[in-house]
Amino acid sequence: MGRAARCRARLCHPRLVAGTDAGPGHRRLRPLGHGDRAAPAGPARRQGVAGMTASHPVAASASELLRVSGLRVSFGRDVPAGTAVKGVSFSLAPGRCLAIVGESGSGKSVTARSLVGLAGRNSFVHTDGFRFAGQDVSRFAERDWRRLRGRQIGFVLQDALVSLDPLRPVGQEIGEGLLLHGAVRDRAELAERVTALLRLVHVPEPELKARQLPHELSGGQRQRALIAAALALDPRLLVADEPTTALDVTVQRQVLDLLEETRARGKALIIISHDLAVVSRMADDVLVMRHGEVVERGPAAQVFADPRHPYTRQLLDAVPSAHARGARLAPASARRLAATAMGRAPAPPDPAPDGPLLRAEGLVKRFRGPDRVLRTVVRGVSFELQRGETLGIVGESGSGKSTVARMALALDLPDEGAVTLHGQPWTRLSERERRPRRRTISFVYQDPLSSFDPRWTVGRILDDALPFTEPTAAARQERITDLLDLVGLPAATQARRPLELSGGQRQRVAIARAIAPRPAVIVCDEPVSALDVSIQAQILDLLADLKAQLGVSYLFISHDIGVVHHLSDRVLVMSEGQVVEAGEVDEVFLRPQHPYTRQLVAAVPRLRVQPADHSPHRSKERPWPAISD
Repeated sequence: MGRAARCRARLCHPRLVAGTDAGPGHRRLRPLGHGDRAAPAGPARRQGVAGMTASHPVAASASELLRVSGLRVSFGRDVPAGTAVKGVSFSLAPGRCLAIVGESGSGKSVTARSLVGLAGRNSFVHTDGFRFAGQDVSRFAERDWRRLRGRQIGFVLQDALVSLDPLRPVGQEIGEGLLLHGAVRDRAELAERVTALLRLVHVPEPELKARQLPHELSGGQRQRALIAAALALDPRLLVADEPTTALDVTVQRQVLDLLEETRARGKALIIISHDLAVVSRMADDVLVMRHGEVVERGPAAQVFADPRHPYTRQLLDAVPSAHARGARLAPASARRLAATAMGRAPAPPDPAPDGPLLRAEGLVKRFRGPDRVLRTVVRGVSFELQRGETLGIVGESGSGKSTVARMALALDLPDEGAVTLHGQPWTRLSERERRPRRRTISFVYQDPLSSFDPRWTVGRILDDALPFTEPTAAARQERITDLLDLVGLPAATQARRPLELSGGQRQRVAIARAIAPRPAVIVCDEPVSALDVSIQAQILDLLADLKAQLGVSYLFISHDIGVVHHLSDRVLVMSEGQVVEAGEVDEVFLRPQHPYTRQLVAAVPRLRVQPADHSPHRSKERPWPAISD
């Protein structure tokens, strides 16, 4: 059971009192998951729940649901060196929304997890005051926390594929909290409640989806299942860690509307997000975090209209804009390319004269569901990808865009139609015939953690992806260092394992792995969906530089229209397995013709920035152009 799955178990299981043995050599899981050491001695300190210490209790007003003062979270034996959160303070009233934004590793997710006792093993949490609903929760015993989590505080985790049990239908995951908290009388009522929750978060065919396993759902549908589980017991506080990550814009808008409805019922929200457009729409107040500290705070309208801290201004500048297509997003200090790594890369193989690098003709794909009914998920999709071109594919979750990507890679074979690579057959070859050519086409996965062997170090992951053209250990080590530098990671990262990295760091390792064999085509399935805006800006700049210097081509799948518009030359819009609109990216997004495309563009979250913008080189008006009927 992974860390995210254990977190969900603790949120849902009020009766979880003992650890879970993972096998010989594994430490037992503590019920709360943090505070492996006793608190530092001191006359004014008292031991709180599972290692949380408190001094100087802070009185909260009657209107406040939550008040936190001086929150500090440390990891490892060396407390000062391992401090991840340094003195964070805030309060939250019912019906209000607080957003916490910052780079990967800034401490925002650790802050959120600490609120429900899920900071992690080897952690030590200290606070000067921690009150929820008028109670000093730092004095809670574990049995009190078990009653609070799930029923009073709901938590939406970030990585849906890792958080959900791969061996259980999603309906069981959602209904587990209802059963264990005694919120339903029998199985029939449970099934009805689960179906209603899936319908509430706009999952299509909820009765069918409740019986399916997580891997049978699209990324967006899995994320919506997590949100349904968090809302199951109607909590007073909902903590959402990247609640709209991996969701297409229309579903994202529906989820945000749902969260707005939750807040309108008097519930308090804490949103952890790298999407500043989402934050500007949802939040009443904003905390901007960097290196574990709050560098700026205030009402959302004030922070976005007149940011005071340079880091906040940098985050706003990194947001892709419809009016700055193709412009560099990252500051000059972040535009680093590993020249040696780039210089050694051979030119990709020549395609047929004047022909496309990758061609798909009439792709059709069918899958059989749990009810044994054969469903067509891709219907007659055709496209061409030229050398040095970026072709974007956008559409809702379940539209078939990721299946098209897998067929382009020959990971799934089409039932009808074919794909050619460099003018030669690709999907019609046997896997043995394809294997020598696989290094010419790479894949960046949507869920980076699920695509890595958790036992391998980053260095071994990248070494495994290197071609045999660099046979010596020294050459391979130099190439690994270059790859890490290329994606903005220090060389020391190669000694770490995936679970020790933040979500953004894992995605950068995934991109480094895709670049390693020096491919001609890179298929990117939501490559920046898990990244904060500043790292997203660096990755988008990096992809543009790779295309310019190597002539590499991208098949770029994303739900983020702003990102697709910024990077792509042409775009396909997919709905229900079909291409409903295609063309030059400006023509499609600025003058959409199909009703579905118009719906997508209208649903894009708008970054609400007042005319007194801080960036003279960026447009004052960040929203996408209004679509008239």
